[in-house]
Amino acid sequence: MSPAARLLPAAARLGRVELRRMRWWDIPGVILLEHAAFPDDAWSVGMFWSELAEAGSRYYLVAEEYGAAQDTPHAPHAQDSPYAPDSPHAPDEGPDLIGYAGLLAGIGEAEVLTIAVDPKREGRGLGAVLLTELMREAARRDCDDVVLEVRVDNERAQQLYRRFGFAGIGVRKGYYQPMNIDALVMRSSDVIARFGSTDTDGERVTE
Repeated sequence: MSPAARLLPAAARLGRVELRRMRWWDIPGVILLEHAAFPDDAWSVGMFWSELAEAGSRYYLVAEEYGAAQDTPHAPHAQDSPYAPDSPHAPDEGPDLIGYAGLLAGIGEAEVLTIAVDPKREGRGLGAVLLTELMREAARRDCDDVVLEVRVDNERAQQLYRRFGFAGIGVRKGYYQPMNIDALVMRSSDVIARFGSTDTDGERVTE
């Protein structure tokens, strides 16, 4: 089992979860999930198109689940990891898009732009899997600091970020509109040392 898969609790391993790069044809499904996860301030279709057009500085992922009926416990195949991007699929095993995430990489510093998980799959550790891959990509791009904004009233997300070494460094008043909710700015440092492993036996993100 890959390191990222170990972040998923046993109850979460209902199907095989795979990460791959987001493509333009994913946008319709991403938008549906965006409105489910962020009903008050969802990004528009145009915003996602603009982000994907900035391929040099952006890194967007989608998470897909194979082989599990929605809300129905299902044991994974013994030979397959729940996180196995290079494993084969049966033709009728169409995946469900269950999450996505995005990173902006600059010179020495990266920013987590978004992380979203299907509300029906919350609590299964998928957010941690997505964030792990964003942190590893930041390290691959020689970014030793990663910053993000999170709603001050989203304690669940803040707890996840603290597990990855993020700490609050400031507040942006009224950042989230139209709700006029403040954003807590958080930073995680020493990213290259903590996430820049050269281990080649870990999981892959498919293109």
